[in-house]
Parts: sequence; structure tokens; C-alpha cells
Amino acid sequence: MTKSGLLSADPALLVLEDGRSFCGRAYGAIGETFGEAVFTTGMSGYQETITDPSYHRQVVVQTAPHIGNYGVNDDDAESRQIWVSGYVVRDPSRISSNWRSQRDLQADLIDQGIVGISDVDTRALTRHLRERGAMRVGIFSGDLATKPIAELLERVLQSPQMEGSSLADEVSTDVELVIPAVGERRFTVAAIDLGIKGATPRLMADRGIEVHILPSTTTAERMLDVGVDGVFFSNGPGDPATAHHAVALMRAALDARRPLFGICFGNQILGRALGFGTYKLRYGHRGINVPVMDRSTGKVEITAQNHGFAVDAPIDRVSDTPYGRVEVSHVCLNDDVVEGLRCLDAPAFSVQYHPEAAAGPHDSAYLFDRFCDLMEASRAKA
Repeated sequence: MTKSGLLSADPALLVLEDGRSFCGRAYGAIGETFGEAVFTTGMSGYQETITDPSYHRQVVVQTAPHIGNYGVNDDDAESRQIWVSGYVVRDPSRISSNWRSQRDLQADLIDQGIVGISDVDTRALTRHLRERGAMRVGIFSGDLATKPIAELLERVLQSPQMEGSSLADEVSTDVELVIPAVGERRFTVAAIDLGIKGATPRLMADRGIEVHILPSTTTAERMLDVGVDGVFFSNGPGDPATAHHAVALMRAALDARRPLFGICFGNQILGRALGFGTYKLRYGHRGINVPVMDRSTGKVEITAQNHGFAVDAPIDRVSDTPYGRVEVSHVCLNDDVVEGLRCLDAPAFSVQYHPEAAAGPHDSAYLFDRFCDLMEASRAKA
């Protein structure tokens, strides 16, 4: 589609780093783009997906075939811009039919220079990524799509890999922001922005938390000065093995025994701070239908996820760390990947998934209440 809702006649070509290619039509800006090819299984929430900073430098393949049917608006974006480096859909909607729609999805893609491709067999592409794993990819549209595949493949192979990429600083805020508590202020929290989504501070504010969003480059002194009741580490993109400053901040909070809560990238940062390693998953977890068990209750939650790395911690025993005993609190029922950590001798916990998922599911929103309980308990001991 174009801004007027007409389908583009420009050709487009998707080329994976293993040489497989898919032909289609341009969807979004005309040009070329590169990134890590990943697929997401959500049937709704495409606006939240493309504006999630965790997808920075990734080309997102939507497994749901019909995308764009309810348009986009100014309220549902998770950040200040679209962060995906490319977008792949099968059937873009010709119209946007929803009372909240302000424009069509294609308009935002064009305005922000996001190169995409439509009319692709996304089922075949997803199966390929499922079998071969996430890999680098390029999308080429317009005249570029007519160039020899061998030439385009060489461009893909020259693009950076996700493993070893430090990206959190690229998506973090440059200035401190304050989200006031809704109603009476109960707690004041420092939120380290590694790629935070807009829904996160809103959910905390709804629980009486005044949230100070701090840049990823903030100092430990500033973090502890602001986060008088607790510290939060957000989701974000890139390889956690490169996030040395974030790990140092996490250890400073642990040393100060400040109540801690981390999600997604924040879970990996807590893992590293505790002494565990991280590793890259073959194709990651992305979508809104991933089953996770809370091992403390036995309850199975359907979760929203977006991560390509995981914490390497034993799930069959309690681990001894420099900060005391730690257990794996949540585990993925699909593949036994660590989905959460809980410190038994320090006020800290984290989960690998997204309890703030605006598009749903909302099974895990209770974790923000658990964070409040942790801060309340810590205050009572002071």
C-alpha cells in the first residue's frame, strides 16, 4: 500500500544470509535495510511490536497473514518511533477500519523510512527460520530489487551480527523523565532505560509509583539517589554480554540492598550481575502466546515475549552467588529456557517476558504488585 491505500507496484526482494530469497512487493519506504530476521506470532498488536525498542536492528516477520487492518494511532505506540529495521507481511490491509485509527500503518512506515516487503509467503519464511535459526537478512525494493542476488547477498553478509552488538545506549533516553504516580504516591523508583516500553511506567504509576526514567549511561550514585524505594531495569535490544555498565549498575543496587525488579533484558542483566552467563537462542521467543510456569505457585501464564538471548542458570537447584542464594523462579514450558530469577537472600527478582504487554496477554501484571510488596517489606525492615 501507499499513503493513499493503493498497493505498491514496486518490486521487493528479501535475501537471507544463507542465500534463500523471497520475492514480493515494496511495503513501506523504498530502498534497502539490514538486520536480524526474526518472526513474531502475535495476531494483534503490530503497532506495539514495531515501536518496541527491543526490536532495534531486527527485521520482523509477522506470522499473522493480515496486517494493518485496524490502522495506527498516537496512543498505542510503545516509544517515540518505529524501531524495527525492516518489516515483512503477507497481506497488508487496503483499509484501516477502527474508530481509534488515525492513519494507516503504511503511512507511518513511509514517514519513518522503514523498508518492508509484502506478498511474501511468511509461512514458508517462518518455517525456514524455525529450522535454520535467526539470521541476517536484507530487504531491497525498487530498482535495488532487480540487482543480482549474489550482489545483494554480499551486502547482507557485510552487515553486523546481533551477537556481540551493544544496542541499549542507542535506544535509551538522553534525558531524565518523571512519570508521576496516579493518586497518592506510595513509592519512588529509578527505572534504568535500556529500551523501556511506554506501558511499563504507566502500570507502575497506576500502583502509586513515581517513576524516574534514567538514561542507560546514568551513574550508580544518581540511580540510588533517585530510586529511594526501588530500582527497575527495563527490556532492551542487543547482546547482554556487552552490557557492562548496566551490570555494574545492577551490582550497585544489589550492594545497596535496594529492591530490584527487571524484565526481559533486565532479567539477563540480573543474571550476569549474579555471576551467570548468557547465550543466544537459536530463534528466540517472540509473540504473545508463550507458556511459562511460575514455579512458586505452579501456575502457568500465557506470556508476551521478545528476546533472542537467555540466562544460563541451573533450573534443578538453588545456586550460591556473591549475593546469596538464587533460584530460577519461572521456566518456559516449550523449551525449559530460564524465564525468571529470584534472590532468596536479597530483595531482587526478574522475569524474561513482558508483564506490561499492552496488546495482551495480561496474565503477568501481578508482578508489578509483587514489586510493590517487595518495596513495602524492605521499608518495614528499615
